[in-house]
Amino acid sequence: MMRKFIPLVVPLLLAGCVNQDMSDLQEFVEEVKSRPAAGIEPIPEIKQVIGFVYTAKNRRDPFTRQEDDAVATEAVLDNGLRPDPNRRKEELEVYSLDSLRMVGTLEQDEQTWGLLKTSDGTIHRVAPGNYIGLNDGRITRISEEKIELIELVPTGSGFLEKEAAVALGGE
Repeated sequence: MMRKFIPLVVPLLLAGCVNQDMSDLQEFVEEVKSRPAAGIEPIPEIKQVIGFVYTAKNRRDPFTRQEDDAVATEAVLDNGLRPDPNRRKEELEVYSLDSLRMVGTLEQDEQTWGLLKTSDGTIHRVAPGNYIGLNDGRITRISEEKIELIELVPTGSGFLEKEAAVALGGE
């Protein structure tokens, strides 16, 4: 029975806690209204810019491509280098060279192996001829200090060979 009266009594108790006197609020509003209005700053003047017309005269026009540059670029791009599309991708070709760390070498039966650690902490054994990295990087040499490789870097319409290395480094 008491539960029925609680919803009726609670609003009455809360209504008794409200202060009906709002004189301090009204005084504040009157004080703010009596302040002098602040002026708005004028918009700054826009200075007129004097235009300049470029005339090349006897100089090279920087906005047109020169034939000599185009021929040199095409000669470099058309060198016949291409990655082998039929070659099966190796496990370390999904990692960028930046995410691989050389952690050491192994020698077994006069064969030197490099030890590479991936970003997920797995250590892989590699030998010359293995491929690593995102740009068809083929390992050419393994020393105690670094693993050297040659990558095929895309240049737009062809590929260039670029030497790269993964150096021995700690965490």
